[in-house]
Amino acid sequence: MRKSLQSVLLAAFVLAGSNAAPAHAADTPKPAVDAASSNGFHLPPLPADAHVAQSAVVDGKTLKYTATVGSLPVRDEKGTVIGEVVFTAYTIAGKDRPVTFALNGGPGASSVYLNLGAIGPKKVNFGVEGDNPSDPATLRDNPGTWLGFTDLVFIDPVGTGFSRALVDDKEATKQFYSTDSDIKYLSRIVYDWLVKNGRMTSRKYLVGESYGGFRGPRITEYLQTRLGVAMSGAVLLSPYLDPAAFDDGNVSPLPWMLTLPSIAAAHLEREHKLSAEAMAPIVEYTRGEYASDLLRGRSDPQATDRVVKKVTELTGLDPLFVKRSGGRLETQAYLREVYRAEGKLGSRYDSNVTAWDPFPYAPHQQTGDPILNGIIAPTTSAMVDFVTRVVGWKYDGRYNALSYEVNKLWHQDEDASKGSVSQLREAVANDPGLRVLIAHGWDDLSCPFMASVLIVDQMPPMGDPTRVQVKNYPGGHMFYARADSQATLTRDVKALYGVK
Repeated sequence: MRKSLQSVLLAAFVLAGSNAAPAHAADTPKPAVDAASSNGFHLPPLPADAHVAQSAVVDGKTLKYTATVGSLPVRDEKGTVIGEVVFTAYTIAGKDRPVTFALNGGPGASSVYLNLGAIGPKKVNFGVEGDNPSDPATLRDNPGTWLGFTDLVFIDPVGTGFSRALVDDKEATKQFYSTDSDIKYLSRIVYDWLVKNGRMTSRKYLVGESYGGFRGPRITEYLQTRLGVAMSGAVLLSPYLDPAAFDDGNVSPLPWMLTLPSIAAAHLEREHKLSAEAMAPIVEYTRGEYASDLLRGRSDPQATDRVVKKVTELTGLDPLFVKRSGGRLETQAYLREVYRAEGKLGSRYDSNVTAWDPFPYAPHQQTGDPILNGIIAPTTSAMVDFVTRVVGWKYDGRYNALSYEVNKLWHQDEDASKGSVSQLREAVANDPGLRVLIAHGWDDLSCPFMASVLIVDQMPPMGDPTRVQVKNYPGGHMFYARADSQATLTRDVKALYGVK
């Protein structure tokens, strides 16, 4: 699995709130000794859960809801508290409301991107061309929020947001920063939140973005089979489902097949021609003639010529650049080449979002990704202000919207490279009522849509092939940052939830 945070996926895992406002902190006495001190860590205790009444106007209707910021303990097998997970929940009073749990990815990303970018009741600008990190981090009502049809709970994994480990780095890596332990403790957090808020009988959904999309099928299957909690549906945004598909570029055509359609989509968008109809023949070429010609290699001298000609036509790139690459477009090389004349770089997360290249004459890219470099400031400023001032959850620790420290400590378990496709198949087979929406932005090169298309095409129908669908939208990894794409996503999610 890709270790660099800039190569991995941002992801979110939405948690929905209760039918009524949860019990206030005053109702829950604090333990005599705080968890941090009992583990030998001299950290200030986290505040008690805090609540604030808010409202948002969506589609001309006023949503009145309670925002809660609180924490849940993580315990080891002996019952010792070894970590604390902070969540943000938005709940509306009423019977029979579903609850949705949300996680971002990284590993090392908090859930702020799904919260303040995609589906929470408030939104801050980030992630599209023209957004600047120094722009005012002003929250506004989110027209694409899901709060109108589901309560929402956003979980920050340990080491992200304000969530924290209460053990040293070596033990934290074992307990939190590895594939298997990550799934187990986050699944337990979902379970514990449901119990704490009396929501075990509610309809439950999960949303995960990027590496959160990798988590999604695994958490769903673990909850089903180990903790006795069944999800009614899962939404996987820009998911990283099969890491192995990206790795073998020596023989397998898959690494090049996965990225070519997204590069072609970005070119179509620059020409104002992007549509599902325009992309259909590109997808068919990619899994047909392109794959076949790549596999022919030197056994057919004309195969490379055909590839170079077609790839040049689809991407609008310099024919010499395409020829020297053999029609196999390496992502970072493409992102420099496509904007080289302008002195800019494209983003891996949306190649039509650019930034100036501070080292244009270096042989390789020397700076971070344009989108990642630009999203930390607005999301951190907006979230910290919301939590500490608006909600009143007063804590002066550092907020990690994106933790490079967690990513550096991350340990790959033995089966990490197998991805989450097996768990996706098993979860769908276990529950005939489970429905899954896999959503991608056309321009995303970090988690390209073609991977999910090929994965789902190989799944057995299991009675109803529409139970697992792939849908694509204009934009990149965080395509929901674009108003039209966000509106279409919300419409598709309502269909999954059975909302008219």
